Amino acid sequence: MSPPEEVKGKHVVIRFEASRCIHSRHCVLDRPDVFVPNVEGEWIFPDRATADEAAELARNCPSGAISVHRLDGGADETAPIVNAVRLRENGPLAFRADLEIEGHGSALRATLCRCGASKNKPYCDMSHVAAGFTATGEPATRSSQPLQVRDGRLTIKPAVDGPLLVEGNLEICAGTGRTVDRVSKAALCRCGHSGDKPFCDGSHRRVGFKAPA
Repeated sequence: MSPPEEVKGKHVVIRFEASRCIHSRHCVLDRPDVFVPNVEGEWIFPDRATADEAAELARNCPSGAISVHRLDGGADETAPIVNAVRLRENGPLAFRADLEIEGHGSALRATLCRCGASKNKPYCDMSHVAAGFTATGEPATRSSQPLQVRDGRLTIKPAVDGPLLVEGNLEICAGTGRTVDRVSKAALCRCGHSGDKPFCDGSHRRVGFKAPA
């Protein structure tokens, strides 16, 4: 696994971690002058954007593959006001929160595998495409009460050969932004076989799913 790239400009340092990238392409579509696709050699040019623009580009990266450290005295990215995970159609779970992923440290953004095929678990590595994984991003809304507190630390423990065990305030959202459920604790499927996605229904035992903690 190659180390993250860090490119220092006058006002920001842009960090890119290829192993986390899910090719959502916000970076190269929003600012193809800053993130120049399909070229040999240098491809990240921090000084073509203001510090505010670079910070916004990072926040739009769902996987956390892109992060920005400001050198101009401006504030670096902070945790969101509402912890949320969005269900990407036929794809991963896109978290945005003050995350602590057991064994993998802290983050503010992460896309975690729910197809079971990733070779970089718990992160998505786009294996769902080749695997032909299908899972709706628009499951039915569950009855739930508004959370009294909507932010705070969210811990995610990848259970051995089992689901993602999540503790903390979390809104589970459809791809369109609709709230599917509000939880303070949940087991989210990562084997790809649950009949109640995004929630675990024990199917990992039936199919013999194997994944480390």
